[in-house]
Amino acid sequence: MNVIEQIKAKAKENPRKIVFPECDKRVLRAVEQVQKEGIGFPVLLGKSGDLQMEAGRIGVDLSGIEVVNPGISDRLDAYVAMYCETRGTREKLALRLLKKPLYFGGMMAAAGDVQGVVAGAVSLTATVVKAAQLTVGLEEGVSAPSSFFIMVVPGSSLGEGGVFLYADGGVNPNPTVEELADIAIASARNARQLLGWSPRVAMLSFSTKGSANHPDTRKVAEAVQIAQSKAPDIAIDGEFQADSAIVPEVAAKKVKEPSEVAGKANVLIFPDLDAANIAYKLTQYLAGAEAYGPLLQGFAKPVNDLSRGASVKDIVGVAAISVVEAQ
Repeated sequence: MNVIEQIKAKAKENPRKIVFPECDKRVLRAVEQVQKEGIGFPVLLGKSGDLQMEAGRIGVDLSGIEVVNPGISDRLDAYVAMYCETRGTREKLALRLLKKPLYFGGMMAAAGDVQGVVAGAVSLTATVVKAAQLTVGLEEGVSAPSSFFIMVVPGSSLGEGGVFLYADGGVNPNPTVEELADIAIASARNARQLLGWSPRVAMLSFSTKGSANHPDTRKVAEAVQIAQSKAPDIAIDGEFQADSAIVPEVAAKKVKEPSEVAGKANVLIFPDLDAANIAYKLTQYLAGAEAYGPLLQGFAKPVNDLSRGASVKDIVGVAAISVVEAQ
């Protein structure tokens, strides 16, 4: 059973209500599958007639799936009041904003009427992130949202039997020291919750434990200290070069002090978006790895982004991840 199948099985144990704010034929097909497989309880946003017409055209059965029209929902006034109270904005502006499906879906999650949001099939990541920040908001103690990839490397024994979690490959171009620490902690918690791991988090650089002295390496070392102090229950260490982080023989030569992480990391935190994005794509294409993501983290409720090229299978997988995060 692969990683996503394991997550789907876990989702089916305790399904949750997930909102899909976008009307797209891939989303409709995925929602039908999520419902039929018992992965979760999907909610579609839009005009019922339009959704039913499109579903009929592509042969999708929406029977038993909840459909909500944001413009005429009986919850709209409550969401507007809630938004005005939390954001300190005018009612007229809030009303105009919350009639948009992405924002309405976020308020459904903020109010607890659904337990997660899956979007991005037709929206930019930046648009999904902005809507989530303004509605769901950030988890307490988190300085910025971020993202991660689940990377499955065939034939590898490194990491967690060839599986790694990479962060942040999709959101923060140049995270601050505090943001880098928060990314490490959030990624570790997702590794534990989604994958059932004991996370071993390596914060990466071009230096291993002071082998190079540069502002960029010192930044990572400082982030390690902050992350360790904020989450003493998580094995977080660095700064490490990539080989020192994942190859035991290299770690034995380069890392002289005891470490729970060196040579056996399963969560890799990259210093910036350049490094993370390049690394995940190289891993995907040179090593033939499966790449699941970018998956969002750091929000008060589960919000997950889809690639605009996402397949139906991808959307179902992200829905399952959202359910498990909400459990």
